[in-house]
Amino acid sequence: MPDTPDSSLWRRARRCGDGACVEVAVLDDEVLVRDSKDPQGPVLRFSRAEWLAFLAGVREGEFDR
Repeated sequence: MPDTPDSSLWRRARRCGDGACVEVAVLDDEVLVRDSKDPQGPVLRFSRAEWLAFLAGVREGEFDR
């Protein structure tokens, strides 16, 4: 597997308009996250289980202030 996927695999929210967005690429065994302003910059890597736990926490308000 290449270090980072082809640009066609990266997705961002529909509401992202000004280019300051988080991009996500879902692969077979991991989920990658990067800053759209720096596509050649660092990439965060999560297992699918970690990503699903994060999404569940977001939906449940676990990260609300």
